[in-house]
Amino acid sequence: MKTMWCMALVFLTFVSASVAEKWETDFEKAKEMAQDSNRYLLVNFTGSDWCGWCIKLDEEVFSKKAFKQYAEDNLVAVTIDFPRRKQLKKSLQEQNEALMKQYGVRGFPTILILSPSGETVAQTGYQAGGAEKYVEHLQGYIDPHRAKNNIPAPSGSSSGAEKSRIEQLKARGAGK
Repeated sequence: MKTMWCMALVFLTFVSASVAEKWETDFEKAKEMAQDSNRYLLVNFTGSDWCGWCIKLDEEVFSKKAFKQYAEDNLVAVTIDFPRRKQLKKSLQEQNEALMKQYGVRGFPTILILSPSGETVAQTGYQAGGAEKYVEHLQGYIDPHRAKNNIPAPSGSSSGAEKSRIEQLKARGAGK
């Protein structure tokens, strides 16, 4: 029985880690990734361990397959977290505070949509209706902006060269 619990714990840790890998915390690296792949940035200002609406948004949208697939193909997702029960590295705290001031964030969750070049496209937050509705909500901002500004479609998620470039950026960030 103990072995089964240990295996379950290892599995849950692996699943949690793989989900977390999709969300970048280094804003500068995320901007570079977005520009290199023509993907929009979805910047999630959150209080991940205390904000009820943030937790609800994560449970109803960000953790669902429909959102994850859309994000993988179209977005660079960034978490700017302000937790209360866990301590962030000082550099991450400083980055998050500076971004909060830069973008005038006053409440959580605040979701910013930035173009691949870093231009603010929209600010939104929690929306009822689940992952599919939220994807439609995001597309309502992104698609017209992409068309109006002649921004090319995102680089294919299966492109070997693009994956290699993104992996290089991730590895560069891991060495910090």
